[in-house]
Amino acid sequence: MDNPKTDTPAPIPATPGTKSDASGIKPIASKKKSKAVWIVLAVAILGVAAWFFFIRKPEQPVVLQTVKPTTGYIAQSVTATGRIEPVDTVTVGTQISGILSKLYVNYNSTVKKGELIAELDKSLLQATLDQYKGNLQNTQSQLVFAQNNFNRQNTLYKADAISKADFDTALNTLDEAKAAVASAQAQVRLATKNLSYTDIYSPIDGVVLNRNINVGQTVAASFSTPTLFVIAKDITKMEVEANVDEADIGDVKPGNRASFTVDAFINDSFGGTVSSIRLHPSVSANVVTYTTIINAPNDDMKLKPGMTANIIIYTKEVNNAMLLPVKAINFTPDSVLSTKYQVVGRTPHKSKKGDATATVAGAAQSGHAVKSRKDTSGIPKTKAFVWLLQGNKLVQKRIETGLDDNTQVEVLSGLSATDVVVTGYTGGPNGIAAAGKPAASPFMPARRNTGGGAGGGATRPR
Repeated sequence: MDNPKTDTPAPIPATPGTKSDASGIKPIASKKKSKAVWIVLAVAILGVAAWFFFIRKPEQPVVLQTVKPTTGYIAQSVTATGRIEPVDTVTVGTQISGILSKLYVNYNSTVKKGELIAELDKSLLQATLDQYKGNLQNTQSQLVFAQNNFNRQNTLYKADAISKADFDTALNTLDEAKAAVASAQAQVRLATKNLSYTDIYSPIDGVVLNRNINVGQTVAASFSTPTLFVIAKDITKMEVEANVDEADIGDVKPGNRASFTVDAFINDSFGGTVSSIRLHPSVSANVVTYTTIINAPNDDMKLKPGMTANIIIYTKEVNNAMLLPVKAINFTPDSVLSTKYQVVGRTPHKSKKGDATATVAGAAQSGHAVKSRKDTSGIPKTKAFVWLLQGNKLVQKRIETGLDDNTQVEVLSGLSATDVVVTGYTGGPNGIAAAGKPAASPFMPARRNTGGGAGGGATRPR
């Protein structure tokens, strides 16, 4: 029996855009998609290679920045501005009015005490004196007549030749004559004194700073004494009137050393000593200042009255102090150093919010700003922490500090001259440079009550 004939499907002819294989037909679009994926993957590989070889910065080795304690001068100071004035000045005036007839001195003239420096016209005052002298002679003559008359009347009265009324009249006439003489004598003394005021003498030894009159000028002294001359007592000794801010005046005391400069001699530094602090404040634009007097020698005569001075008053000073940079006490190791060195001590960790806030060590570092007891010189002692490099270890060390001038800090105890103190580092994964808080910039406003102190190894200011 013949098997039934089965029909087999005829092969489907290939159409454009298709390709047949042993397992069926695959679209050409699928092959193009695979090719695009390989292109994107190749571009990504090339980008990674370019970043790795050309853009990526290789990790730099970690290099610690270290210092050793130095010995030098450090100070705390306050700054101020002021004016230079003579120690003592005298204003010379006149008590009478008149016309200036003679002038014997000029600006910058050196005068001695009692020296005649000017004269007013004497003609009117001389005439007044002559008149009063004439009146005095007349009253003296009347007194002689009254005295003789009284003597006669007194003799007659004792002999009961005249009445009591005549005797009293003679006595009264005598008393009036005596009073008239006394009045005339007073007028003569007044005119003589006024005449003497026409001669103007220097009251002190000094230098004439100012002259306000000329020959022929009329001086009127009706309601106030006119100023004729201003004489400085001794310009070889000057004083600086410094205007110290109220926030700084608490640290300034008599005896503090001061230095200042003037614009006329910008390269010269002048020295002085605080002599007094005037209690009366000056208020300008709601800024309160106190006038602080600084005595300054002026033997070379460079300083002139009225010059503007830029002043530094040293409130605390220490010589031969052990010094460290301020950034050393503000430095704390981070995670980069923890992988390179063995850190012995407390280090900051992230807070719960994830920020890099120094909780433990930050609290310890804040103790540096807390004042504790003071030593005999009045310098506050504070606590701080530094990190020492000991081989492959970073060891935290507690120290006691004194003066801080924003650049250097005085170490009172806790360190030796051979200790190696870490102030920062360079390098790491991103080639960063990490350090403690840098010293204050001289172009930024200085912290109150500080500034002007020299750093380690600096020369003591003159």
